[in-house]
Amino acid sequence: MIGLFDRLARPFLHALDPEDAHRLAIRMLQFAPLPPPARDDKRLAMRVFGLNFPNPIGIAAGFDKNAEVPDALLRTGFGFVEVGTITPLPQPGNPRPRLFRLDADRGVINRLGFNSQGADAVLRRLAARAQSGGVVGINVGANKDTPDRIADYVQLIERFAAVASYVTVNISSPNTPGLRDLQQAAVLDDLLARVIDARERVAPNAGPTPVLLKIAPDLSLPDLDDAVGIARSRRVDGMIVGNTTLARPPSLREAATAKQAGGLSGRPLLPLANRMLAETYVRVEGVFPLIGAGGVDCGAAALQKIRAGASLIQIYSGLIFRGIGLVAEIKNALLAALEGDGQSNLQSNLADYVGADAASVTAEDWPQ
Repeated sequence: MIGLFDRLARPFLHALDPEDAHRLAIRMLQFAPLPPPARDDKRLAMRVFGLNFPNPIGIAAGFDKNAEVPDALLRTGFGFVEVGTITPLPQPGNPRPRLFRLDADRGVINRLGFNSQGADAVLRRLAARAQSGGVVGINVGANKDTPDRIADYVQLIERFAAVASYVTVNISSPNTPGLRDLQQAAVLDDLLARVIDARERVAPNAGPTPVLLKIAPDLSLPDLDDAVGIARSRRVDGMIVGNTTLARPPSLREAATAKQAGGLSGRPLLPLANRMLAETYVRVEGVFPLIGAGGVDCGAAALQKIRAGASLIQIYSGLIFRGIGLVAEIKNALLAALEGDGQSNLQSNLADYVGADAASVTAEDWPQ
């Protein structure tokens, strides 16, 4: 059923304006008669942030911005879903057009700008599915015109801790002016101190809620040093590396579209995203786990991401070009790696691969 749905829908969706196609995909997931997911091979299971994931493949924030279809996405085979980015108040985001495909590069540029129906609408949906099971995290951000961005994050932690598997503090979007300034050391320390305090304050009623920090792949290494050091000292539960990039690799073939303002994702992001992931992994020193995002559009790329330091991975742009069948492809590739392709030195645990190549990745020339 899922394979048929994918084969029929993808060519049609790709013929539409990207944002219209995205909205239609959400509507189709709302009404498609999807069966329960097949049980995953137990070798793909991971326990991360104190949560049990049936497989390490998640869908990144940005697809289900308003928590309209988290359970449908879980039924398509994802091990977890991250909804959002959610802002306290509804906001329209940036003017359209604001989403662009780079077909020849298998990339996407977006400048959506945290378009969100707001916390009230999302909270109602998550509360209604609170007993449905599955790992559903939320990604939170500040309103564009808020007078106190840190207060926005604190408010969202307090409101969503009870209905989310985890909460991601997103300070890495390039499409809200000044948001990435929250990655600066003094501001980040204040932000995480107040966010963790809010999490602890509501924990007696909400229970333990992991808090993750999502950073940009465009950080300098000294800024990454600061971000990791502060995340460790403030005892966050993990980090997501990373968001879209403002860089434009010289290898891009869609030169005209590449001039659009916004963050670049998809295949062209993979080398930079993996380098920043590995750099983060060696700095974290095992204190907390990482989610790797950016550029995964095949099984081999997913395995690279894990070997660079990711305990879990997230995909999104790859689905635009590969369809939902990408999830099954990644699972098969990971299982093939675990089986050693017939070799005698079998590794039976996916965790054995996490960070296996991190040191060597950080020794390579910086990606262009």
